Amino acid sequence: MEKKVILYSQPTCPPCFQAKAWLADEEIPFEVRDIREKREYLEELVNLGANATPAFVIGDEVVLGFNKDKIRAALAK
Repeated sequence: MEKKVILYSQPTCPPCFQAKAWLADEEIPFEVRDIREKREYLEELVNLGANATPAFVIGDEVVLGFNKDKIRAALAK
């Protein structure tokens, strides 16, 4: 079963652009939650313990920052 991937992002975040491109290149389905689009998404991000984007929720694991190795490890669990 494939894990759900949520990417918390914002329009002015270069690492977020890189993360989206990498996920697409790797053919990993993901949902983008723009923290500037909905206050609810910003609140979710803060509740995850993050203070910056990008942040990922992969299944029930949180990965802060665009770290390919950590993302791959979370997907593999």
